Amino acid sequence: MKYTSAEAAKLLRKLNEEHAQLMDKELRSMAFIAAVGEDLSEVRPAYDYAAAQKDLAELERKIRVVKHAISQFNLTTEVPGFQMTVDQMLVYIPQLSARKRKLADMAGRLPKERMNSAGFGAKPIIEYRYANYEVADAEADLKAVTDELSRAQTALDVTNNSGTMEIQLD
Repeated sequence: MKYTSAEAAKLLRKLNEEHAQLMDKELRSMAFIAAVGEDLSEVRPAYDYAAAQKDLAELERKIRVVKHAISQFNLTTEVPGFQMTVDQMLVYIPQLSARKRKLADMAGRLPKERMNSAGFGAKPIIEYRYANYEVADAEADLKAVTDELSRAQTALDVTNNSGTMEIQLD
């Protein structure tokens, strides 16, 4: 069956949730506590060891198949306008985000900023912090990085919602 990357990610999330639920159910039913004198057959939870292991193994197989398909898609699908594959974009976008945070801090600085007064006695020492760069350059770079980040995120979203992969779960 054909899936977009976004659909495959949702399928993977669903399979992982099913796996977690089965693990939780097994954890709660594989052992039980009974008080002295209780009839064990009345308090024993329903549990089939062989069926539980089979169901978990099948879900784990499906998770591997879906993860492999997503990985192959990410490694081989190029994002239009970037000359990068999806997996490269998944590295590039956090790099842009980090650069944007740094440039936002730099663009927000004043060229000259008064710091706390230091010293003892009647004449405190007044200190200033100076930007060792042109704040306007940081502002321009911030705008460019913000635009590039937006363009990259949009291109990746389009690719994830339009490119397809084949996933055979049966």
